[in-house]
Amino acid sequence: MRFDVIDLPPSVGLPTLILLCVLICALVLEHFRERSRGRAAEERALALLKQWLSPAQLAQYQKYGHFEVTGCHSGKRYRIRGSQQMNVDELDEHSARTVALCFGPEGDLPIGDVMLAQKIALENDELAALAVANRGNPQQSPGRFA
Repeated sequence: MRFDVIDLPPSVGLPTLILLCVLICALVLEHFRERSRGRAAEERALALLKQWLSPAQLAQYQKYGHFEVTGCHSGKRYRIRGSQQMNVDELDEHSARTVALCFGPEGDLPIGDVMLAQKIALENDELAALAVANRGNPQQSPGRFA
């Protein structure tokens, strides 16, 4: 398919072509505005997440892209990674992943907001978070991180 040649019927006049170009430009502009809003939301969400992290968690996040939390009921350690799915790892005493977990708030939220919700849930109501979490195979991705 060639995009450099557009075959239009002869009845299409110049005003119609101009209108078509304006509409296409408006769609392209809206697309880029929407992408910009999405990036701004991601940046705000990550800034909020960083405000809620302890100094140790912030250092982990800045160095590795993930941080660890301690469950309020069991005392187990969990690693929260910046990923869309199965991003919470239950860890053993050697920091190896024993279970991959997936849970979070409903809706299409920036990843920083999802990670913050997961942190708050595990640190304040671990049992409720685990009750709704999907459990995955710990061998699907590397079981150890730096």
